[in-house]
Amino acid sequence: MSFEAINSVVEAENEAKAAVAAAEAKARQMVSDAQAGGRAAVEAAVDKADSALAELRRKADEEAMERAAELSRSTEIKKAAMRARAEARLDRAASLVVERIVKN
Repeated sequence: MSFEAINSVVEAENEAKAAVAAAEAKARQMVSDAQAGGRAAVEAAVDKADSALAELRRKADEEAMERAAELSRSTEIKKAAMRARAEARLDRAASLVVERIVKN
């Protein structure tokens, strides 16, 4: 084999090694970019989920407060009605006691 042929083969091997090294570097960069993009997507999804959760909690708290206020109003109305009936019965009971005392 001539010297030029040997140099040509060595040069081709060097070019092939350089091409493989460049391809490996590009592949590593692509993997790194994909991982960074994946992390960014996960972080964005977590932020979106946190926002949605905060909104759901706010709405749930608001609904709970409205329901509690409604129950409180309802209870106050029932309490007033029970008190009115009790007072009416108290007057009747007092009248019955007085009536029995007077009869005896």
